[in-house]
Amino acid sequence: MTDSACAPPRADLVLPCLNEAQALPWVLARVPAGWRAIVVDNGSTDGSADIARRLGATVVRESVRGFGAACHAGLLAARADLVCFCDCDASMDPGLLAAMAARVEAGEADLLLGRRRPQGRGAWPAHARAGNLALARMLHRRTGLRLHDLGPMRVARREALLGLDLTDRRSGYPLQMVVRAADAGWRVAETDVPYLPRAGKSKVTGTWRGTWHAVRDMRRVLAETPGPRSVPAGGVCA
Repeated sequence: MTDSACAPPRADLVLPCLNEAQALPWVLARVPAGWRAIVVDNGSTDGSADIARRLGATVVRESVRGFGAACHAGLLAARADLVCFCDCDASMDPGLLAAMAARVEAGEADLLLGRRRPQGRGAWPAHARAGNLALARMLHRRTGLRLHDLGPMRVARREALLGLDLTDRRSGYPLQMVVRAADAGWRVAETDVPYLPRAGKSKVTGTWRGTWHAVRDMRRVLAETPGPRSVPAGGVCA
């Protein structure tokens, strides 16, 4: 029997979803015990919402299309102190978030990101890696943060995230979260996570065009004027 003192903190897990019927059973089976999975249906036509509901997830519908719109709808629906985000395409194991959430709960970081480590051919196309590297460099120039990846797996406290007043509703949402967290004096860190070939077709990074459209969205985020510093409750400036 597991000692309750060693159990991971409870959290809400936001899973933005657009036609992920193939991946949902695998993803939802790996949500940590006691957590609430919030599947945000962003206009699926393959029955994703019904599948998620049958598998016990809370389903939120977001009619405004865009990755950021889906993520933010999930954040607004969350109620737990800790909120986690993860893609819903089976490219990353949500079970890994339990250890990440424990680190945020322990005060090691205010925002903890999963640094993707590709497993096998096709997990992370060259054009997607190139775009991510370019953004990491631009982020360093803008904020001073030395991150290797701006991936979607992440953990932070709900009230602190809401306080960032995130406005991007497209591909720039994950980057805007990091930029505004850095501007506010948060401790932002990353940890390695395996990155698997996704189930189904990518909506963003599957093509050069999609990747560079995302880069364009994120360049706009990097052009934002830095806001006032505001450390999350329980946090300390790095």
